[in-house]
Amino acid sequence: MMATTSRRQYYFRLQISQQQFLRYYQGSANTIQVMSECGKRLHFPAIRLRSFLTHTGINGRFLLTIDNNNRFIDLRRIS
Repeated sequence: MMATTSRRQYYFRLQISQQQFLRYYQGSANTIQVMSECGKRLHFPAIRLRSFLTHTGINGRFLLTIDNNNRFIDLRRIS
């Protein structure tokens, strides 16, 4: 019998200029810290944001999904 993995989801907004994200991209900083809309402080690897980087930076509302062990499952930009 396979155990069911419980998931938790957190919404947050993020606005990082391209110049600011360059520190993460170059590896001098490797963790992003944000405050979720429900007030929980979240930390995750900056590399998870690379696919969202545009010429203006990273801007928008996101949905982070983690498992019960706080392991990353998914990160999506919400329109």
